[in-house]
Order: sequence, then structure tokens, then C-alpha cells
Amino acid sequence: MQDPWRQDLMPRFRLQDLTTLESSPTSPATLRAKIGDLIIHSMNAAAQVEMVDRETGEYRVVLQGTLDLEDPTVGR
Repeated sequence: MQDPWRQDLMPRFRLQDLTTLESSPTSPATLRAKIGDLIIHSMNAAAQVEMVDRETGEYRVVLQGTLDLEDPTVGR
């Protein structure tokens, strides 16, 4: 069953929206919102920490998942 919070209050994240994640420069708050929308509209998601530099604080995290492509206007 679809979570009503996802369907009623949040705009659906689409495959076309993935390119907006690479918009630069962007604020941490904007990136957080975009990634949050992506995760919420995914059927599954996982994160992998690829690199952490303890001296500089630099990090690299990779997200992998499956976007829910079902049309929300169609009955489930």
C-alpha cells in the first residue's frame, strides 16, 4: 500500500530530476531536500561510503536505488 504522505504532499521525483542533483553550486539544505525526495520516491535505496579524508573532512558517498516509476494517478 502506498504511503499517503508520499503521494499527497510531495511532488513525485522523476528520472528527469536526477540531473538536478548535479547542479553546482548548491546549498547543503537544497541538496538534502533533493536527495531526500529521491530516497522517499524510491522502492529501495542504499548508501556506500567510498572515501573519507579525516584530515580535510572530504568524503564521497554513493547512493544506489530503484526509483518508483508507477504513475500515482493510476489505482494500485
